[in-house]
Amino acid sequence: MRLALVANDASGGRTDVARVADLLRGHGAEVTVHGLDDLAAVPAGRPDRIVVAGGDGSIAPVAAVAADADLPLGVVPTGTANDFARALGLPMAVEDACALAAAPDAAERRVDLPRAGERPFLNAASAGLSVPAARAARTLKPRLGPLAYAAGALRAGLTARPLRCRVAVDGQEAFAGAAWQVIVAGTGAFGGGAELDAADPADARLDVAVLRAGSRSALARHAWALRTGGLTELADVLHARGREVVVTGAARFNVDGEVCEVPGGRFAVRSERVRVLVP
Repeated sequence: MRLALVANDASGGRTDVARVADLLRGHGAEVTVHGLDDLAAVPAGRPDRIVVAGGDGSIAPVAAVAADADLPLGVVPTGTANDFARALGLPMAVEDACALAAAPDAAERRVDLPRAGERPFLNAASAGLSVPAARAARTLKPRLGPLAYAAGALRAGLTARPLRCRVAVDGQEAFAGAAWQVIVAGTGAFGGGAELDAADPADARLDVAVLRAGSRSALARHAWALRTGGLTELADVLHARGREVVVTGAARFNVDGEVCEVPGGRFAVRSERVRVLVP
């Protein structure tokens, strides 16, 4: 079996590209190695599968290549949070993930590949508290690892101000006002353990949750519901679902853990799906 391994050796500071390649070869695979700046060359080698080793921010661009080439995607999670692997129940240990990626009889699960503008993402894009939380977490990761996300969220919850925004779903206004956070979900997993559990990553729709602004004490309820489930059932949370979501009023978004601009604040699910290898 021919595998094209795309690796980000910066993810979580612990991606050992040579070891991942050796583990895949140990399962009988023929492996070529590519960097994230070499994605255009991946399909040209005519691999049977594409394998990505890295964190959540590395997976979506590789998934876009796999979807366009209609090739299965194996995921070796080597980041800090590994939310995508958690959401799909993928192996977290590198050895087990490599065994799955090279297994001839591995099952597949088709997963939507949403877009933030033209940028592909898989888990969640959000505005409001999640942006300063992501910035704080980035500086804390070397010391705290996955706990950096919770620490960053706590810091943002104590100091950030609500976001005044408008949210439209499939062309209809769903919300206008002040919000602590707006979450646009693919798998719905983010922040090293948080989850918008109402989201279905394969229903060709996006879920959006708006956490209406109120007292800071309400943020504790939101945080608990994101960890245990039931966020969209809270009275101060608006939940909607559609193929296109437009969020105006936010300058920057946290997209799969990366803070960036999203032109027009536009998010959409098209016809793109990626075939993810699953246990």
